[in-house]
Amino acid sequence: MIIKNVELEIVCGITSTLPETTIPEIAFAGKSNVGKSSLINALMNRKSLARTSATPGKTQTINFYNINKEMYLVDLPGYGYAKVSPKEKEAWGKLIERYLNGSHQLRAVFLLIDIRHDPSANDKMMYDWVITQGYNPIIIATKLDKLKRSQVPKHVKMIKQGLQLLPGTKILPFSATSKQGREEIWALVDELIKDESEME
Repeated sequence: MIIKNVELEIVCGITSTLPETTIPEIAFAGKSNVGKSSLINALMNRKSLARTSATPGKTQTINFYNINKEMYLVDLPGYGYAKVSPKEKEAWGKLIERYLNGSHQLRAVFLLIDIRHDPSANDKMMYDWVITQGYNPIIIATKLDKLKRSQVPKHVKMIKQGLQLLPGTKILPFSATSKQGREEIWALVDELIKDESEME
């Protein structure tokens, strides 16, 4: 996809009404600090459209980025070890659940997992939960530049086993630093959106 125009168009907090959009949505989920904001900036060729932070839990809203007036890239709040109260975490969980259950335009969920480590219990819970909502997540294995090339297959296998991925699930290794994996992610997004327009 050639990006001509990007804007953060809709921001939904815990008490917001979710929007009824008319163009396809692709959602990105991942635990706090997995590199979601860096991924979004890299995908859009922008330095600081999505705010990156060393503090986990920076994204506390659902952010809808309108790309070329053709699709929304939807940034979901990070889950996991953000330093927030259990009550707040529960509220974010309900917000994400409302979105996954309520969006009529959501085409796919990309789940970000840090390639360096075994998936956490939270990652496994999120993966299973997205499946119960009726989506088969596409895995983006972030922080690829932190591994030697020879280590990558072993770590991809770790993710497959740790999440007990359904057969045929796609795993796309990605580095926000080198942008490796960016084209593959866009090719997949283009495919998901194209399928849509052909079906109409």
